Amino acid sequence: MTDAVWASATDHAGLTALVQDKTWDLVIAGGGITGAGVAREAARTGLNVLLVERQDFSWGTSSRSSKMVHGGLRYIAQGDVRTTMHSVHERERLMREAPGLVDLMPYMMPHYRGRFPGPFMFGLLLRVYDFLARKRYRRFWSSGEIRKRFPFLRSEDLKGVTEFADAVTDDSRLVMRVLHEARQDGAVVLNYVSLAGMDQNEGMSTVTLQCAATGDSVSVNARCAVNATGVWANQLREGQASELQSIRPARGSHLVIARSRLPVDVSFTVLHPRDQRPIFVYPWLGKTVIGTTDLDTPMPGNEEIGITREELDYLFELAEYQFPGIGLTDSDVISTWAGIRPLVSSGASSSSGEKRDHTAWKDGRLISVSGGKLTTFRLIAHDVLKEAEEWIPSLGERDTKAAVFHSPQMTKPDALPDSQWQRLCGLYGRHALQIGSPCDMDLLAEIPGTEILWSELVWSAAHESVVHLDDLLLRRTRLGLLLNRGGLDLEDKLQHWLLPVLDWDDQRWHDEVRRYREIWARYYALPAN
Repeated sequence: MTDAVWASATDHAGLTALVQDKTWDLVIAGGGITGAGVAREAARTGLNVLLVERQDFSWGTSSRSSKMVHGGLRYIAQGDVRTTMHSVHERERLMREAPGLVDLMPYMMPHYRGRFPGPFMFGLLLRVYDFLARKRYRRFWSSGEIRKRFPFLRSEDLKGVTEFADAVTDDSRLVMRVLHEARQDGAVVLNYVSLAGMDQNEGMSTVTLQCAATGDSVSVNARCAVNATGVWANQLREGQASELQSIRPARGSHLVIARSRLPVDVSFTVLHPRDQRPIFVYPWLGKTVIGTTDLDTPMPGNEEIGITREELDYLFELAEYQFPGIGLTDSDVISTWAGIRPLVSSGASSSSGEKRDHTAWKDGRLISVSGGKLTTFRLIAHDVLKEAEEWIPSLGERDTKAAVFHSPQMTKPDALPDSQWQRLCGLYGRHALQIGSPCDMDLLAEIPGTEILWSELVWSAAHESVVHLDDLLLRRTRLGLLLNRGGLDLEDKLQHWLLPVLDWDDQRWHDEVRRYREIWARYYALPAN
């Protein structure tokens, strides 16, 4: 068990000190939700587990999803009830284990005359959906009822709306919470370190790790390695596999606007008038989000991506059609984000038609996994570890039904409202009490325009391996997605609170602000025309 400050390997000496002089049972490449899930489930068995991520934790797909923990309603329509059943059960489990992190969200599907789907057929699908959840979430609203509640919804030919339920999360905080659980059970977890190579031997493998800051390498011994790098999985399989799997990168982009411009308190599932593709319009962290696009995209390198002008116009077109008179313009956009989903190609005509199932490949002592959904990360982890049992037989004794999250009993600080306390407990688990009881009570103020406390920012900066300012403002917290200019209007106050805990001098602070400003402007703001 460990509760130490989360160390970073920012130089060769630091990396060497953290990883050498030990034989690792499992080395995991990839610090997204899949790698985090594997580390969490392996560490609880007492193994020596090392996870490395060449960028920051959740930097890739797992901080850029639609933030939805859903059961996969569309799989029922495709006849794949088994996949939906697993997803629904995992959704319900996560809501039970981590309220405040994974929470129920109502969804609404409007029905229009002459357009698919109709309320009868959709209601039949939802009967199965609710049966699998063992709860009834579905409800039908007449057109008159829904017009009173949402007068800005397109009303022409509206027959009514069917309400159902799935869940919503902060995907990056979900990754961090899972990694905290892995660390508590003894895993070593490092960002800005890559798995640069692997030499497989009969009894043991030599894994080469590379420090991103210096380029220096360190070699360690490992019984088995897991390649959980998602869309980049083939990069590690080269030289290890006789044949590489076809991975189809699919780009998804979103835009964030003020709740006042489109005040939804449910997630609308609406069909784009151009191609009938489902788009979500939903509340998230006090804002309204519109997304996602789903486009084939070139295989990414080791850099970020941003929304394109064509995608932005596509989402504006959907908003104007579904909510006539809203009249969104560029000036309404607070931020954007874009990510790439790793789809294992089956030859579908479009990326939207590809299944979201995961696939694992075993190339000797290297096990690779790609595809899959945020919702089912725990099941994916167990499938990967089953493949590793050949090299680590003790994994066969693991408890496949154990809870992902510890739920310690803590007394709520008097200064916090119940809703804020539940949110902190969900996002930070056992660390919520530290965040909710700071020495300086000024830290319990909410950062203007958000529900985020200054104490969250300070605690994460001090305890969660923050190497760059964008780690803190885009992933440890989501300040950069919720505020204009990525939150840099608050630069003076950010510097006041953060400089002491980050141990940066003024020059390092200004360098980091410049780096963050460039990243935000290029990848999280409006696209260049």
